Amino acid sequence: MTEIPKQRRVRADALRNREHILNAVVDLLVEEGPTVALETIARRAGVGIATLYRHFPDRTVLLRQVAVDVLRQSARAAKAALAEEPDAFTALARYLHEAIDIRIGVVMPVLHDRVLMDDELNAAREASQGALAAVVKAAHDEGSLRPDVGSGDIGLLMIRMTPPLAVDISPEDNHRLSHRQLELVLDGLLRFLAVDSLPGRPLELDELGFIPRDPDGRYEQVLDSGPVRCRLTSARGVDTVGRSRTNGS
Repeated sequence: MTEIPKQRRVRADALRNREHILNAVVDLLVEEGPTVALETIARRAGVGIATLYRHFPDRTVLLRQVAVDVLRQSARAAKAALAEEPDAFTALARYLHEAIDIRIGVVMPVLHDRVLMDDELNAAREASQGALAAVVKAAHDEGSLRPDVGSGDIGLLMIRMTPPLAVDISPEDNHRLSHRQLELVLDGLLRFLAVDSLPGRPLELDELGFIPRDPDGRYEQVLDSGPVRCRLTSARGVDTVGRSRTNGS
């Protein structure tokens, strides 16, 4: 009887190097964009360029693996938050903070047109979206998350919250500000604090890449219906609260 050879174990230092490389890519995608030199990535990761090439033979393979890794981290974070937190809204808040740390809101939009979708990447994306949708549903079911917020709204929130600001600020300070500003946003997501309804309808996760248009080619059905605080009502410079835009009185 022929013995089946045992699968070769990956050395611990090789796994660490791989993780350092992937983490370095995420940082540099935020700081310099997807065309950052591979030599720069190797230096940031603390490995030689030959080590980088042993793990990832070219830029396409490297960026694809970053996308898979970030999506998998996101799915794990959402599942863990829902399983471990005492209520669903706390789980949502924890997930959003961890999503900022994972930087999914920066990485995935940058890589969207640079990596080809395959079975592994598609499975990672579906797992990430499904885990987030489960957290959002749980928060809706317990009545803590305002009902006019959808999973797609949460996904777009991450894309808006995490990119670098267009001001002279370090990546580290920008990252800390994202966490601070998220706390302000979380108050707006709480159902019992909601005063007005949001304009439009909740967005779904599968609409992140393509928000459907109305028959006339506009997005009014999705974005523009419903009351909004301080909506301008006329050219006279007066909003719905009755304040003049010219003198603040």
